[in-house]
Amino acid sequence: MTTEPETPPRRTYSYLGPAGTFTEAALAQVPEARGHTWRPVRNVGEALADVVEGRSDAAMIAIENSIDGGVSTAQDALATMPGLRIVGEYLVPVDFVLVARPGTKLEDVSLVAAHPVAYAQCLRWLTENLPAHAHLPAASNVASAVGLLDGTSDADAAISPPGILEHHELELLAEKIGDNPEAVTRFVLVARTTAPPAPTGADKTSLIAELPEDHPGALLEMLEQFATRGINLSLLASRPIGDALGRYRFVIDADGHIEDERMADALLGLRRFSPKVIFLGSYPRADRAIVRYPERYSDDVFVEARDWLRALVSGEPEV
Repeated sequence: MTTEPETPPRRTYSYLGPAGTFTEAALAQVPEARGHTWRPVRNVGEALADVVEGRSDAAMIAIENSIDGGVSTAQDALATMPGLRIVGEYLVPVDFVLVARPGTKLEDVSLVAAHPVAYAQCLRWLTENLPAHAHLPAASNVASAVGLLDGTSDADAAISPPGILEHHELELLAEKIGDNPEAVTRFVLVARTTAPPAPTGADKTSLIAELPEDHPGALLEMLEQFATRGINLSLLASRPIGDALGRYRFVIDADGHIEDERMADALLGLRRFSPKVIFLGSYPRADRAIVRYPERYSDDVFVEARDWLRALVSGEPEV
């Protein structure tokens, strides 16, 4: 008698919807999410609450933009919602298209719907190609286009992500209209607290740390925990804690994995220094770039130093 193999349980992934957003494009890069349930939500807080409360297995959220910097709503949510862990990161080029109702031509456009951030990133193209246009602010990059079809927008055209064309019948008036062709947004996949994936040699560790008190050199003392161990920081962003003026927490991305001896040693130093450290995760870098560091910060050096100290304490004769 043969038994059929068990079907793996269906998983649910939350993402900022509706369909066609840059966040959906990031989720499409996750192999294990394909064929499972994708749950569109309205904001980052709802996406993370889905994970914490068990409605979703993981959530994809934007964490950093190469033009606008860190996404403050995401950073603040990760700092204040316990029980979360970053398990992967993904990069999505920030590109925009100009779309309209079927049959519309570029010369027919005088009112453009766009999210204010998207509008600012396309202003040079709009000025050159539609110099007499007016801007109609939209709630999101997708809402700007959907409004053209459902009658809720008076605009003639909309700025949207390219993915919008996969979900709606719209006229493509122009593509690649973003002013910065190198613009990219970094997304992270967030799950409930779990053990980090094994180190790959091309890893990143994300943390949030608070300074113990406001005194000269406090930030330098925190940064020394990494500098003296040869760890490069790829992100350092401050966010107000909110309980008093001048009180900040710092969002940190450090090159390396928690299982690296130098990173583990840095985290121990940071824990001794800071009144609150939130470990967000160690995970493979999206660019898969191997982390390079001087030989004096190799794992063997840290292990040898620890063995040397243990020998001193135990009274072993020096060789």
